[in-house]
Amino acid sequence: MRHLPIFFDINQQLCLVIGGGEIATRKAALLLRAGARVRVVAPELGPGMQRMADNKKIEHLARPYAPEDLDEVVLVIAATNNPTLNQEIATAARARRLPVNAVDNPADGNFIMPSVIDRSPVVAAVSTGGASPVLARLIRARLESLIPAGYGRLAELAARFRDRVREKLTDPAQRRRFWDCILQGGVAERVFSGHMEEAEALMERELAETHPVQDMGEVYLVGGGPGDPDLLTFRALRLMQQADVVVYDRLVAKAVLDMTRRDARRIYVGKERDNHAMRQEEINQLLADLAKQGHRVLRLKGGDPFIFGRGGEEIDTLAEQGVPFQVVPGVTAAAGCASYAGIPLTHRDYAQSVTFVTGHLKDNTMNLNWQQLAQPAQTVVFYMGLKGLPVISRELQTHGLPADTPAALVQQGTTHLQKVHTGTIATLPGIAEREQPKPPTLIIVGEVVRLHEKLSWYRAPERSEQGATSPVEPGTEL
Repeated sequence: MRHLPIFFDINQQLCLVIGGGEIATRKAALLLRAGARVRVVAPELGPGMQRMADNKKIEHLARPYAPEDLDEVVLVIAATNNPTLNQEIATAARARRLPVNAVDNPADGNFIMPSVIDRSPVVAAVSTGGASPVLARLIRARLESLIPAGYGRLAELAARFRDRVREKLTDPAQRRRFWDCILQGGVAERVFSGHMEEAEALMERELAETHPVQDMGEVYLVGGGPGDPDLLTFRALRLMQQADVVVYDRLVAKAVLDMTRRDARRIYVGKERDNHAMRQEEINQLLADLAKQGHRVLRLKGGDPFIFGRGGEEIDTLAEQGVPFQVVPGVTAAAGCASYAGIPLTHRDYAQSVTFVTGHLKDNTMNLNWQQLAQPAQTVVFYMGLKGLPVISRELQTHGLPADTPAALVQQGTTHLQKVHTGTIATLPGIAEREQPKPPTLIIVGEVVRLHEKLSWYRAPERSEQGATSPVEPGTEL
């Protein structure tokens, strides 16, 4: 994130716009909507700016820019048709530590003007950091259709009751739950339909019937998918936005974690080989304890929580201790990585079944049914098998699978770091030694791997501006 989104109070503050053309007119109009006093410096004004001057909405100084124009103002817009002059103005304003926006060259200034969705007092802003103002406007247009005009009225209603709710519900978590119910329930619906008196009466009743008690919380066991945040379910996203505490794993992509509530407490419990931030039994009890304290707890896992995610162990503890929970499935790594690699897990000509198996080594052994895994006409997907790849290769061949059976390594599938390496079960260990793939890496074995070159559709971008979909770095509670 290159720019910090902030909302700047310029009500009745003097702001300077230098330039009188169409772009300067739009900037001045936006400042006026925010309640600013606007001074415009320009030898001539375009039609739109001239109307503002005629209607006494702006102060117009009909002359070229002079350095003393920066005196006494709190914000500067350099919007002339001369890029060199705009740069000069921006440099002078920055030297005075004034916020300055330089049109058409945002790098010269120190803030940019976003596209605005105005549902006052609710205001949303969209920016591409100056990369594509047209794209920002397109996103704004889409959001305009999704955000009812009634949200402004709803915010005003909430503001009138805010102090009373704070007085009655002193615990922040209880207040948050109360407002979640109000802003997504009957009160909000009555506001959106224009029945303000009914909405206010219902709000009074809800507040009167609410009592400050320490309720049992709840645990949401949510699958975060293999990395691409676009693969999250709607339900997963909704619960991610309302949880008070986020307990997350190492394989949760940063872009997915970033979609949780910003003010939620975050606790890292990821596991690496021989390096566990917290033992599984401790994680199980942590979830129960947090819920008993009244928290809504998001247990966020990479992939699907019930496929090699130990989700069953966690909810078993919750069920034993009477803690409410929900389970939201996610796209498991096998499905996501195979799809993005162009490798169908089943295919009428190549594989009539698919098997998911963990290749995680314990005491340098893998207690697997190798005879079954070496059968023809199937696809076998190994999770956590990178370190044990030489054993997997040897045992499959020993139990009858031909050495030239196609196989693939899919590194960090569905993300901008995705790489696919193909070979055979005999050559795959050498490929891994040469390429040094980074976990999480999935191993796919079967004739379907032959389809990779023909069906591969996903081209991972060379870079990601946000570092968006890489797994979260191991850490501690945030």
